[in-house]
Amino acid sequence: MIPAQPASFAYPMDRLAGRLAGVGGIKIAAIGSSTTAGEGGIVPYTQRLETALRARHPGRHFDVLNRGVGGEEAPDELRRIDRDVIAERPSVVIWQVGTNAAWKKQDLNATAKAIRDGVARLAESFSDIVLMDLQYLPAVLTDDKIEGAREMVRLIEEAAFGASVPVNLFKRFDLMRQWHETEKISFDRMVDPSDPDRLHQSDWCTVRVAEALADAMVLAAAKAIPCCQS
Repeated sequence: MIPAQPASFAYPMDRLAGRLAGVGGIKIAAIGSSTTAGEGGIVPYTQRLETALRARHPGRHFDVLNRGVGGEEAPDELRRIDRDVIAERPSVVIWQVGTNAAWKKQDLNATAKAIRDGVARLAESFSDIVLMDLQYLPAVLTDDKIEGAREMVRLIEEAAFGASVPVNLFKRFDLMRQWHETEKISFDRMVDPSDPDRLHQSDWCTVRVAEALADAMVLAAAKAIPCCQS
């Protein structure tokens, strides 16, 4: 069986390409909730991503700044995006968003507006922007939440492709769905075994997310014209 692959990014990552063409460290800022911050004893994807990128570019130093806060959603993250992300002057920003809005049945339109407003702020930071959508796990797949989860996925995609600057979308929801439906990976393997809510990713799942994200970023950088090294 051929392993499921993430959808390729729609846009080249010019800033990342510029940094790779130069010298020195490459700073990436990741903002989000528990997937980013880390939950329980699971090593967060941010740390896994840093390792994966270093493996793909030996000798280069990648610094993935973890700006995750468990339980937050886009309106909370928007309020701190200047201080915690833009002020760091990263070459790449990854915004993991949407899961709590679907799980907690929050106002999805308010969440979507905060995402659009946050992307507009990030557009002024001269960073490559990546939005990461929901995880595909039982907590958001129940009968009373699945439609909200699908709508949140749609709204995130709309925010990405409706932005005034290139915004790449890491379709985690669809990728994880393929693991479960096509690769026949059980939710018991995909869910953190210590999580009674069955909301958070297992270590196995987190590694695969990070590896897939690293592949998508490296490919998108390779398609760029390395003209910018800020």
